[in-house]
Amino acid sequence: MKQDSTRNTSYTVDCEDYVHVVKFNPFDSGDVCSLIAYGGNNYVVVGTCRFQEEDAEVEGMQYKTLRTFHHGIRVDAIAWSPETRLDAIPPQIRFCTAASDRKLRLFTSDLQDKNEFKTIDGHTDYINDLVFAPNDGQEMASVSDDHTCRVWDLEGNEKAHFVLRSPGMSVCWHPEEAFKLMVAEKNGTIRFYDLITQQAILSLECEQTPLMSADWCLKNTLKIGAVAGNDWLIWDITRSSYPQDKRPVHVDRARLFRWSRVNENLFATTGYPGKTTTQLQVHHLGHAQPILTGTAAVGSGLTWHRTLPLCAVGGDHKIFFWVTEM
Repeated sequence: MKQDSTRNTSYTVDCEDYVHVVKFNPFDSGDVCSLIAYGGNNYVVVGTCRFQEEDAEVEGMQYKTLRTFHHGIRVDAIAWSPETRLDAIPPQIRFCTAASDRKLRLFTSDLQDKNEFKTIDGHTDYINDLVFAPNDGQEMASVSDDHTCRVWDLEGNEKAHFVLRSPGMSVCWHPEEAFKLMVAEKNGTIRFYDLITQQAILSLECEQTPLMSADWCLKNTLKIGAVAGNDWLIWDITRSSYPQDKRPVHVDRARLFRWSRVNENLFATTGYPGKTTTQLQVHHLGHAQPILTGTAAVGSGLTWHRTLPLCAVGGDHKIFFWVTEM
């Protein structure tokens, strides 16, 4: 593994507009290709990707747009539903967006005639993150600057409501225990909630602010990672409510943290979307320095491929992809 390998992107996809958010489908959709969605100023595009790292017959990368969904307003966040299936007849695409008008929009499409969306109202300030229940996709959770985390059903009914002490920045659903939700707040507190009792069951502390992003490691659910201030921080929730490991990463403040989906020691962080470029760093817990550093023109969003050590960042009329070693 090369130390501090600053390098250009492995692949890029050209887009019609500035890409505010990009999201690989984290669930198996029954197809060899990976689904990816990205959001611009007034639309969401859903496409498929196939990479030479997974298919020797592909040269570099193949990308195909499946459908463009009119959104009418800037897209701030996207979550995929586990009910999305490309191998069903007809196929079903389902995802939810958060937009700058403080509303959620739930899209369902068969990629042919059926294209429905439902608007979900309730938050009174910007929505920073949202996630589907990973087992059946029948509920969604969202966090907002309005100091709440809310859980919704697919009809838009509010099923649970947690009052936070500061803006909610990230929300994650436990992959196996369907009643556990993680909520990260800007004030540096990460809390875990039991959806049955609707009580907090555990909390972690950064001891620094602002916490901008946190993620639950799906390869080892005892691990939590976050970025706060200029640093990344890692917890083992069985050991302490304070981070076991932390390091400064981005001089311009760190913005996003995402665990790899294939290796519990691999994660990526981004710096703040700058005036010209944003820095992406890929880190491995066994290495003192980032194993990959990349730059993207005013990048935003960060997402990992479901089965490859490959991550993507959105940017100015482009999506940038980087492949790293395990």
